[in-house]
Amino acid sequence: MAVAEPIIMPGYQGEAIHGPYDDPDGDSDADNAVPDYEGASVEQVFELFSAAAPRGWRVELIEGEICVTQPANGEHEELVSELTDQVAQRRHDRSLRNYTGIGLNLPGPSETGHVEPDLVIAPRGTFDDQEVWHDPSGVLLVAEVTSKSTADRDRHKKIHGYARADIPVYLLIDREKAEITVYSDPSGDDYAKSAKYKLGLTVPLPDPLGFELDTAEF
Repeated sequence: MAVAEPIIMPGYQGEAIHGPYDDPDGDSDADNAVPDYEGASVEQVFELFSAAAPRGWRVELIEGEICVTQPANGEHEELVSELTDQVAQRRHDRSLRNYTGIGLNLPGPSETGHVEPDLVIAPRGTFDDQEVWHDPSGVLLVAEVTSKSTADRDRHKKIHGYARADIPVYLLIDREKAEITVYSDPSGDDYAKSAKYKLGLTVPLPDPLGFELDTAEF
């Protein structure tokens, strides 16, 4: 079996995609086994990467760049679980639901982006279809919990797509900085407001959520 060199597409960020590609005789040149992406659009390469990614890996198209992220660690998932539980307990509108693993289509600088937030809050039935990537028009809040490999795009690039999609609140939980930023009032490709709080404090979420998170549990 020959092992191909890592494939890194132009504009691609994240983990390198390695073979192996099957070579029963073991005598072929590895370069001949590397798929030829010449002439393919970013969207087409994104679809190929999505189909080839191992189970649990996340493939996103963020501001025109393909980003591949390995499965999160336990600390990250514990924090997402705590956030999800608090939202379920404290939301005033009982028709709202928490969604994880939901893909959203976002307006990009030149093409549609595809992202999978750590948490999405939307009315029940918002994603009741057979699509993989969904219209974000019903989404009230998206949340991201940073990891070392995702922190830069969570802090910067994803903001633009969420704002363009007119998502009212973007909640960024930054583990490395030990702080939370609540972005609200989307305008163009940014948010007009960005309130920062140190982890451990009570964090008020603006309308349409209108309740507080106890981040001492984070």
